[in-house]
Parts: sequence; C-alpha cells; structure tokens
Amino acid sequence: MPNVLLTGFGPFENTPVNPAEAVMRVLDGTRILNSDICGLLVQNNFFESIDTVTDAIAQMRPQLVIMMGEYGGRAEITVERIAQNFNDSTRYSLKDNRGMELQGEPTVEDGPAAYRSNLPLRAMVKAMRSAGVPADISDNAATFGCNHLMYGVLHYVAVNQLDILTGWIHLPRLPEIAALPENLGTPSMSRETAALGVHAAIEAALTHPQDINEPIPSRLQI
Repeated sequence: MPNVLLTGFGPFENTPVNPAEAVMRVLDGTRILNSDICGLLVQNNFFESIDTVTDAIAQMRPQLVIMMGEYGGRAEITVERIAQNFNDSTRYSLKDNRGMELQGEPTVEDGPAAYRSNLPLRAMVKAMRSAGVPADISDNAATFGCNHLMYGVLHYVAVNQLDILTGWIHLPRLPEIAALPENLGTPSMSRETAALGVHAAIEAALTHPQDINEPIPSRLQI
C-alpha cells in the first residue's frame, strides 16, 4: 500500500503543461527511502479537486500527502505554510477548468479562517537547497485552486483527526511555458530540477516527522 500520496494539478487557463503534473509523473511509482510514491492527477476544479484527493486518502491511508501546483512568477520551489478559507479567483482573472470563478466565497462554510501545514517545512527547504535546488517557505498560497485544495484537504484531515503529514508545494513554470510570448520574462525551472527538489523534500518529510529547530534564512517575503 502506498505510503506517500503525491498530487499534481493538470493544465489550466494559461498553463497548457503544468509542472505539478510533470513532476508527479516523474516520481509516480518510485520509492523514496522505504516508501512507495503514488501519483494522482487532479483537475483544477473548485470543490471537485478536494473530493478527488480526500477520496484517495480514504482509500490509501497514506502517511504523507504532498499536493503540488504551479505558481507563475516565482523563481524557486516554495513550501506553503498556510491555507486560508477564502477564494478570489477573479483577482487573477482565472476560472477553473469548468469555467467557475469564485469571489469572496469560503471553501468550507463556517470553517476555521485558516489551517497550517504540518509538514516539516524548514527541514524540507534545507534538504532542497542542499540538493542544489532553490527553495523557500511561503506564507501566501494565493486565493485560487491551490489554496482552495490545500485548505479543503487540511480541513478533511483535521475533522477526521487523521495522523497524516499534509501540505503543499508550489513549483515555478516549466521553461517551455515561460517561453510563450505572453509569459516572456517570467522565471522557470526544468522538470528535472523540480523533480530533484521534490524528491529531496519528500525524503526530508519522511525522516523529520517533527521539523528541525534552526533558522532557514530567506531573501524574499513570499
């Protein structure tokens, strides 16, 4: 039975190839330490995406759940600390793959304002940097599909009192997407480098159920 559930969003709006799907497919079926990695493709649709991942959790009972998406404009892999119970896709002029847009609606009616990831964020960032992959902690998962799914899954884990390390990784655009005329000038990262970073992050999460207690310096506030 798989120990690690690794999800990746597929294409959406102006991203015909999502780095999250690309990295998920690289790592799907591999083993990291003694854990099997099970990849899951998730459609970028409000609410449906939450059902897809929580159904997989109920079936697999993994010890670690890492969800991934693209964050265009970031130059490094970022591990998210916080998911908020708020959606505002119109801020980015984005709709989900069914054409739905949300403005001001919560993900869970009367749910907590936010959840914190319980991943060992500092250990994961340190491991990625040690592997030669730019990485940092982020306190802003935005208000579109990624934050929506992260919040929904953390809510499911909390309500069901599941002992599962759960959180989100954002990836930069792939080079072929950054090369599109509408994206010129935005940073990118190859799928090989991104997969190397996520592999290191998963290994760190598996070996550090409690985060390391040392500062992880950052140059940028993200």
